[in-house]
Amino acid sequence: MRENLSLKAFVVLMKASKTVEEQIKKDIKSHGISTTEFSILEALYHKGKLTVNQICDAVLIKSGSMTYVVNKLYERGLLDRKPDHKDRRVIHVYLTSKGEKLMDEIFPKHQEVIEQIFDVINTKEKESMIRILKQVGLQQKEQ
Repeated sequence: MRENLSLKAFVVLMKASKTVEEQIKKDIKSHGISTTEFSILEALYHKGKLTVNQICDAVLIKSGSMTYVVNKLYERGLLDRKPDHKDRRVIHVYLTSKGEKLMDEIFPKHQEVIEQIFDVINTKEKESMIRILKQVGLQQKEQ
């Protein structure tokens, strides 16, 4: 029987993804926050003030779950919320100074973990990997 390279590529991708995801979850958990909380804080850290819908789109979380997590982060003093002055249905979310300080502390460590994970491949291989994965992802969106 001929080897099916597409199937093999899929299995290898899924196994690698699971391994990377486990390492990332372990790192984030070591900072005392959940991956969902970190995703929200990271989006706000890099993009600044966002609406709840923009955060949902950025971190691929459903809005029902988002409200719960945003409330938890608000209660911990890591972010604040402010209604839009033109449309009170729209809520803007942003990091507080406490949230910024936390991300200033943990994000460089998190980035180092990611660097270590991908340290087994060189720059050219990383560039190829990015290009190939984008190609696969974009091709599927067009169908």
